Amino acid sequence: MTTGVDLGVPSTQAIRSDEDVVRVRQLVRTTAVAVRLSLVDQTKLVTAASELARNTLIYGGGGSAEVSTVSDGRRRGVRIVFADEGPGIPDLDLALTDGYTTGGGLGLGLSGARRLVDDFDIWTAVGEGTRITITKWSR
Repeated sequence: MTTGVDLGVPSTQAIRSDEDVVRVRQLVRTTAVAVRLSLVDQTKLVTAASELARNTLIYGGGGSAEVSTVSDGRRRGVRIVFADEGPGIPDLDLALTDGYTTGGGLGLGLSGARRLVDDFDIWTAVGEGTRITITKWSR
């Protein structure tokens, strides 16, 4: 469950092409630097965001990434919400299994992306789409 208070107007990036996936990565990196995440945490967050943006494009048929800065009162972080109106994930337990991948992404799969961030929340419904919210907090 992701908690925290939004600190500003989120930036939304449409995900409709490979170029948009690159734009998501750039936006996430810029936001992570602004929040002063360590270089290691920046890399983890950008890697997770890249995997999830590519999944949004390939499996969700496109969608969006909403990037915002958040605070829990003690620390700041970056929250990203990936949303699509694609087919949904029919077997979420399987999709979240370590090592499971369909081969279209970086090979991390959802479980790999989940391990790279501090908070990971997913909602999906067959025929309705998927919404994944991730947060990486400063140390």
